[in-house]
Amino acid sequence: MKTLRSILCMTLLSVSSGGFAVAVEEELKHDIRPGAGVTAVKHLSDYLPSLSRTPGDSPVYVLEGKDKGGTVSVAGGTHGNEIAGIMAAILLVERAHVQRGRLIVVPHANNSAVSYPDPKRPGPSSITLTTPSGKRQFQYGSRLTKPEHQGMPDPGKYRHPKSTEELDGSEARNLDRSYPGKADGNLTERMAYAILQLIKKEEVDVAFDLHESGPDSRLAWMVVANPKNVDIAAIAILVLDAADIQMKLEPSSETFRGLSHREWGDASKAQAYLFETPNPGMAAGGNAADVVNDAKFPLARRVGVHLSTLMAILDAYNDAASAALRVKMTDVPGLPQIGPAGVGAFLK
Repeated sequence: MKTLRSILCMTLLSVSSGGFAVAVEEELKHDIRPGAGVTAVKHLSDYLPSLSRTPGDSPVYVLEGKDKGGTVSVAGGTHGNEIAGIMAAILLVERAHVQRGRLIVVPHANNSAVSYPDPKRPGPSSITLTTPSGKRQFQYGSRLTKPEHQGMPDPGKYRHPKSTEELDGSEARNLDRSYPGKADGNLTERMAYAILQLIKKEEVDVAFDLHESGPDSRLAWMVVANPKNVDIAAIAILVLDAADIQMKLEPSSETFRGLSHREWGDASKAQAYLFETPNPGMAAGGNAADVVNDAKFPLARRVGVHLSTLMAILDAYNDAASAALRVKMTDVPGLPQIGPAGVGAFLK
């Protein structure tokens, strides 16, 4: 917990499923430096042992307060190129303190996706931020699980069993189209299964999935909420608006399935939310965009909005929850702090 660097190193000798086998060797290192608030470090393989020693395993950071209360989970890196969500999750690990309840953070929900560049949306291999301890690098990857890690080739078309949408076959490697997952499925399905098992076994009360979209997407600056907790999200949206942070609100689709906010909320007691901020690297022709220092959509603004939105929803949740299920966190900066100072100023 007190070490400067959290490193996940993995050697995968073979991945085999459905007659498709490859030999790969991976070493994935993440510069995550747990703060004093971190009380335990687990892995997704604790919730599905078959993920152990695969590129789908990933660190799970637990911050537990002295007083009992509810449990909040945060997933970043569902898509490895959605860097604001990853950095918001890392910032929670390095900065947050929990007084009541628990916070569980998975900064790289799809650890495979950060291991290779996105062929459709190529970006930098990493970003560099200046922090109080010097320059630090953070990996910037792909939207999908690496094909060589999946364990089987992409189908011609992909359709979630509960969905009416038919998608390109590569979407079988999209973690946010794969919930509730399968314990004996391909790598993406197993990651989805492990994350949902975490939510169930840890009795998570509020679950957040942090994303980014293209600046011109209708999803930009959006909160998507499971229908059972739309009212809580609406209260938070009004609070954010009063603070001059404009976010839109949309309920989970009944027909477009496999997404975190829909399946987490339907399969567990957790209130489930997904946030989207606009990443300039996802714009049409945005390959050369500066995903950190873009003039209109700087990383500091996007990370600040993620954390301000998370805290606004948590405040609204606490107002409605019983005392026994409330969660109190401190030292979480939002847009007013991160916007002017930059993300690096709040990292170790």
